[in-house]
Amino acid sequence: MNKLAVFDRLFGTNGHSLANEGLFLQGTARIGDQDVVVIGTIEHAAIDVSLALRIADAILEAVRADIGNPPRPIIFIADTQGQALSRHDELLGLNGYFAHIARCVDLARRHGHRLLTLINGEAVSGGFLAYGMLADRICALPDAQVRVMDLRAMSRVTKISLERLEALAGESPVFAPGAENYWRMGGIHEIWSANDNWPERLAAALIGASDTDDRAATGLERGGRELAAPIADLVTNS
Repeated sequence: MNKLAVFDRLFGTNGHSLANEGLFLQGTARIGDQDVVVIGTIEHAAIDVSLALRIADAILEAVRADIGNPPRPIIFIADTQGQALSRHDELLGLNGYFAHIARCVDLARRHGHRLLTLINGEAVSGGFLAYGMLADRICALPDAQVRVMDLRAMSRVTKISLERLEALAGESPVFAPGAENYWRMGGIHEIWSANDNWPERLAAALIGASDTDDRAATGLERGGRELAAPIADLVTNS
């Protein structure tokens, strides 16, 4: 299948001008009667310094292009295995580049751009947190894989046995990978199925995108995060 075929289904064959340069994806598309900017990655990209700069520059480009005009929504396509695990990128300060992306996302929001993320494939660790998880609304396409850290890696870092972590993952979505668990925690707003009308769901998701962060309350409603919202309210009202 053509690597961009999924976008034909989302926007229509003639409804987008998306193109990839390596693992970087950029272009524009049409949702209903409005134009949107599309920025992201494909093929489970490991985001290194150069790719991080491409993402950040594309966000800034969209903000600059819309100054004086109604800000177009920005659709992030998240398909990443996380940050590039190389000594080279770590020495260059990859964490700082990710922080730069986050600041660019914040700038776009403050300039009035609605932000929507579509998870297509993998959404892992810093590569997802730096931009995809910062959107106003996050939707997972079928078979999306979402996790911050593999349980085996978590075991090595925390020195907690893999067996214990697997048991905890069975009890709480906080420890467990998977789009369903992130939905329960409120980190993902929607999980789409293969049988859904994707253009209709996309248009509705864009309408529902709000810059109000309600994820803690949503996680409480769905039974995935029972303490975040109450503690936040306690701190706010104390």
